[in-house]
Amino acid sequence: MKRILFLLAIILGITSCDDYLDINTDPNSPSGDVVSSDMIFPGVEMNLASSYGNFLRIVGGYYGQHYAHNFGTSNYMDYSEFKMSPTRSSGTYTQLYTRVINNLNTIIKNSESKEEWGTYLAATTLRVFTFQTIVDAYGEAPFSESGNPDIVSPNYDEGSAIYDAILAELNVALANAATTDVVCTNFLFGSTSAEEWISFANALKLKLLMRVSNVRNVQSELASLIAEGNFPTEDVTWDDCWTDETGKASPFYQEEYANYFGSTQINVVANIAYMQTLLDSNDGRVSEFFETNESGQYKGGVSGTNFSTSSQYKSPYFCRPVFAYDMPVALISVSETEFFLAEYHARYGTSADAQMHYEEAIKASFMSVGATGAEDIYTNQYPWDIAKYEELIGIQKWIALGGSNNFESWCEMRRLGYPMFGSVSGEDIYNVANDDYKPELYVSGTLYSPINVNTDLGANKVLQRLKYAESSSNRNSNAPANKKDDVPVFWAE
Repeated sequence: MKRILFLLAIILGITSCDDYLDINTDPNSPSGDVVSSDMIFPGVEMNLASSYGNFLRIVGGYYGQHYAHNFGTSNYMDYSEFKMSPTRSSGTYTQLYTRVINNLNTIIKNSESKEEWGTYLAATTLRVFTFQTIVDAYGEAPFSESGNPDIVSPNYDEGSAIYDAILAELNVALANAATTDVVCTNFLFGSTSAEEWISFANALKLKLLMRVSNVRNVQSELASLIAEGNFPTEDVTWDDCWTDETGKASPFYQEEYANYFGSTQINVVANIAYMQTLLDSNDGRVSEFFETNESGQYKGGVSGTNFSTSSQYKSPYFCRPVFAYDMPVALISVSETEFFLAEYHARYGTSADAQMHYEEAIKASFMSVGATGAEDIYTNQYPWDIAKYEELIGIQKWIALGGSNNFESWCEMRRLGYPMFGSVSGEDIYNVANDDYKPELYVSGTLYSPINVNTDLGANKVLQRLKYAESSSNRNSNAPANKKDDVPVFWAE
């Protein structure tokens, strides 16, 4: 561990929030003939972790109604209203391209030339994961012409074409890799064995195939992958690489909880939709996901307001998410994989197999956070019913991922269509003018339209995509016009 932290300190040299986990500022450097894969791979991981585990976690939490806004603060009010401006994601978008993808391209090129297939697989897996994330957020993105220094205005590729290409990349990497292959220095698994990277790549492939399964027939590819059965037996997370220091703490903790940079503002609190659904089913995960308020109670706020004019629902009233400097950044969990397997068997297999994986998914979620009571959830609260498999999987995946991987929860909500919107709105639950809060109106397991909801999106709709990042579109003459906020990415059409 000391060796890893020393390496992290040497690679990163962090001095400010803007430089968080920055390995280089030149997107075309370092080049493979100057530094080795061992030198740059950990920095690539940390840049991916800082984007995926911070910005995308926060927006996913607000769009998924896991999070609401705290009394009087305004940092994420637009997210709370289901909005996204072109400027808000620009830093993350740039980081993913310049500090993650470009450097992964260097590693892939070098490892291929040296036939270092373990490192080739690891770098390809993270490249595929990153492009999947970009497509799932924006719908379309530069891909085939990205990374070419001779093309200053790369064309945006359709999301479906990018998915086809990255699936092909993953297949090549998996075909070349063996469990005995060596992987360069990395934080994700720590060891130099390719074995865990192979199972991670398989889980990622499962996710990609399930994402496209509603718009393209991939049943045979899924059947072959699932028959192989080589998926992670533990959550794939960055967990043993964080310290309670400036620039080295878990990204969401550093953004929202630490005072390294002098800020003590509290923005993120529980949303009534998520909180009340947990409470109504006596879900043991509630205490692992949220702190109690100053009165020892669990309370959630309402999307689209920050209670700034309230006389009673002030800062200590609503509950904060549980987080610590060393909390993991999750990429793919066992629970997530089991939910995909449950859905596959519900659609193509037997109800018995689907039920088995559904229950295993819930068990894995509870086990991952150290909670008890999983059996009550799948036996009494949300028992298996093949006729309602999308609803059951959708709601339980929303709950499970809401405590660990909010971005993926938002993706699956858009794809599965659950939770659905109920008959009450945010304005029904909380009347801003009268400071009148009626949480009893909320119906468990549903969403609601935020107060001051995004008018371009409309009521009772989940935001379907982010606006193209200003850092790309403003400099790119080939950038397309933004699609409307209610236009789904290709796999949710």
